[in-house]
Amino acid sequence: MIVVVKAAEIAEKTKEIVAPWKGKHGGLIPILQAIQQEFGYLPEEALVTVSKELKIPKADIYGVATFYAQFHLKPRGRHVIRVCRGTACHVRGSLKIMEKIKQILGVNENDTTEDLRFTLEPVACIGACGLAPVIMIDDDTHGRLTPDKVQSILNKYE
Repeated sequence: MIVVVKAAEIAEKTKEIVAPWKGKHGGLIPILQAIQQEFGYLPEEALVTVSKELKIPKADIYGVATFYAQFHLKPRGRHVIRVCRGTACHVRGSLKIMEKIKQILGVNENDTTEDLRFTLEPVACIGACGLAPVIMIDDDTHGRLTPDKVQSILNKYE
């Protein structure tokens, strides 16, 4: 189920998150982490509210939010699929795995399905080279993959 949150509700909840940090030095990263924990990403309305509440230029907030890979400016799927692009995975066919996932889901790399079920991300290395090629879905590792195994794996997360 997708929950739509209105801009006013986002602003109000963001004010609650920011309140303990007002008048204190620092705190932008923990505030952004709390906002992302609440909404699953950093909505624009939340960033505008942080800017107003803390009197920090919006550009500075976006600078922090876009610098750190942990922050996301778009909604993400319930399940994040990470496809390893390390050397062992590459040599053993990770590009074919990525192409199969893109075909099945109808998304490109770093995109989220319209139903917010999956987000697809390439990663430099998962650290499971002995199982190459490897993907992770959330915290689950799936190795020794072939393109024909991908659909049945994705079905488990539907």
